Amino acid sequence: MNTIDETSVIALGGLGEVGKNMYVITHNNEILIIDAGVLFPEGDLLGIDFVIQDITYLKQNQNKIKALIITHGHEDHIGGIPFLLQAINIPKIYAPKIAADLIKKKLDERNIFYENYEIIDNDYTIKTKYFNVEFINTTHSIPDSYAVVIHTPNGTIFQTGDFKFDLTPIGPMADIHKMAKIGNKGVKLLLSDSTNALSEGFSKSESSVDGTLNDIISRHYGRVIIATFASNIFRIKHIVETCKQYNRKIVVFGRSMENTIELALNNGLIEDRSQFIDANQSKNLKRNEVCILCTGTQGEPLAALSRIANGVHKQISLLNDDLVIFSSSAIPGNADSINKIINKLYLKGVKVFTNSEFNDIHTSGHAKEEELKWMIRIIKPEYFMPIHGEYRMLKKHGQIASVCGISSENIIIAENGDVIKLKNGKVYKEGKEAAGDVYVDGSRIGDIGSIVIKDRKLMSQDGILIAILNVNTLTRKLLIKPNVIARGFIMVNENQELINKIELKISQIVYDFLSKSIYNHTDLKNQIIFELLPYINEITGRKPIILPVIMEINQAI
Repeated sequence: MNTIDETSVIALGGLGEVGKNMYVITHNNEILIIDAGVLFPEGDLLGIDFVIQDITYLKQNQNKIKALIITHGHEDHIGGIPFLLQAINIPKIYAPKIAADLIKKKLDERNIFYENYEIIDNDYTIKTKYFNVEFINTTHSIPDSYAVVIHTPNGTIFQTGDFKFDLTPIGPMADIHKMAKIGNKGVKLLLSDSTNALSEGFSKSESSVDGTLNDIISRHYGRVIIATFASNIFRIKHIVETCKQYNRKIVVFGRSMENTIELALNNGLIEDRSQFIDANQSKNLKRNEVCILCTGTQGEPLAALSRIANGVHKQISLLNDDLVIFSSSAIPGNADSINKIINKLYLKGVKVFTNSEFNDIHTSGHAKEEELKWMIRIIKPEYFMPIHGEYRMLKKHGQIASVCGISSENIIIAENGDVIKLKNGKVYKEGKEAAGDVYVDGSRIGDIGSIVIKDRKLMSQDGILIAILNVNTLTRKLLIKPNVIARGFIMVNENQELINKIELKISQIVYDFLSKSIYNHTDLKNQIIFELLPYINEITGRKPIILPVIMEINQAI
């Protein structure tokens, strides 16, 4: 029997986390990459802007890369592209129109030149020596979202992208008929979005949100302020159309919101540019003729809504008859920040609407449990691998697949870096590739390690203490008493007695060291840290970062 060379699937991001999506399909000398997203750091990653993939595997196999395929334009699927292009050569990017425009904008902002784009749609196909790729329109919270179907020598791989099933969407319907056609032909492996696997039932239709927002806006006779995700173009489109219906002009705040609306106008998703005015123009209108559309759904300190709530926005001050609508849900980890903003809004005397069982003013773009079952039943895969989710979400999605008739030995719960092989009719896990986290801090990529993060945490909790010393290396004496500077540790002016004790302790450490040891700059610094840290911890209960600065003088006195 002739054996076919193996096909491999490797997630370099997206497993055990919500974000950082990147899936690599390999057969012999060809590699396809699906998505290149970022993960937004939680509060413990101090100073980190983004978390991206470890692409060591791609660097080692750069000559095999045929294309980067993008499923849709959300940051957790395209945000890592600037960093990817700076590290390796990508021959071509295949992306939907909206995603391609967002990518171009992102690269322009970073002065990265790239022009090898191909715009995909429901009828587009890609053919290489080993792969035949087609696309299926799906419903998500951003237009131009697609599932990716990769026909390989070892069977068909179906990657859902982010999706939901909405039978009354604001935008186009998912192409369920094409999905069923693919499923009937036979799918070896289904990779499916797990973001909402823990949520029972069906997700609400975007049209239900449409109706609720319409009702709220029509009944309010003051100014309306709406905060929503800038990427949710269909929601923004509806808000614009509703405001037009009720004779409200729209003022936009927030850079990402401004970029999204410009993109929607350029692509015909929003048609009436005259609906938008600036803040100065709004002063000439009645309050019930104005809607403010802004960013800040997650309580981000610098976002427009936060600045409005804090009373520091240069152009907008809250009025008593304002109505603030949070047309969004809380991303895990952001609940406290959002609640602080809501409390500040209430203190200002304005009315606030948030999403609840009584107010359908937001719905997720990700499939819930019953919709995930639909996908499995339509595609009818032989093997199933949940993707895009924390481990508990992946595990639950695996249980859902089992209920839908997938045998437990054919359900693969993988981690980033696991090599999933398709060969001789089987799909199995074998091998591991590097797939850790890479931190982005401003223009610095990958040189911020766990030790730096640990030091930042220590400084944020216990502060830093700098000890400046003047040492004569010839006479091996301390010339003057040490000068101690503290930041985030204690208030120096109010703790002079403690500072005096610390300076005296440092002097003793230095005298002891110089009288017993051959002078060495590094050894002296280490000795100061070694003895001073437990001393400070004993009398204060804190462990600041200690930074000795030694000024050396080399002369006889």
